[in-house]
Amino acid sequence: AQFNLGVMYATGEGVAQDDKQAVAWYRKAAEQGDADAQFKLGVMYATGEGVAQNDKQALAWTRKAAEQGHADAQFNLGVMYATGEGVAQDASQAVAWYHKAAAQGHADAQFNLGVMYATGEGVAQDDKQAVAWTRKAAEQGHAIAQFKLGVMYVKGEGVAQDFLQAYAWSSSAAANGYSDAVKNRDLIAKRLTPTALAEGQKLATRYVEQYQPK
Repeated sequence: AQFNLGVMYATGEGVAQDDKQAVAWYRKAAEQGDADAQFKLGVMYATGEGVAQNDKQALAWTRKAAEQGHADAQFNLGVMYATGEGVAQDASQAVAWYHKAAAQGHADAQFNLGVMYATGEGVAQDDKQAVAWTRKAAEQGHAIAQFKLGVMYVKGEGVAQDFLQAYAWSSSAAANGYSDAVKNRDLIAKRLTPTALAEGQKLATRYVEQYQPK
């Protein structure tokens, strides 16, 4: 009930919108161990909404929620370690928390984990793992992951080079609003025979329908 009151004050649902009241109710619930409230309180400290901005407090509440298995908090904690917000920058800790969130199906965490494997930041560089995690995010409709997966198929990084797959994934990214993918899709189209392009367009239509943002 305390958490729900916090949400109502944060959104102005049924009460006058009031970030300070939202923080007060989130804090009551958070102190009783409510992971959703701990996560929300962490976000409010990070953004300075309803409370003085404080990276250390943001970290503390986000960690409490993350340790309870809250996927969004695990992702945010990973970002904090990756960027050094409120904590010493630590790429291996970022990877560890991204892994936890990614294993729960968190698309942004899956994408970030793919990037870390691709660059070898905080983890041994591994193109195959980069592809695997990027694909998981792409299949959840993550437009930038779809774009990146298309690039991986063009370059043959961690996966056999395949212009049909590259075309289909670039098309999906473009359809999901990632404008950089349009140029890639059109460049790939020029490398396909008319028959292959028709096949690529069929595959693209299937991917666009199947892999919408969740």
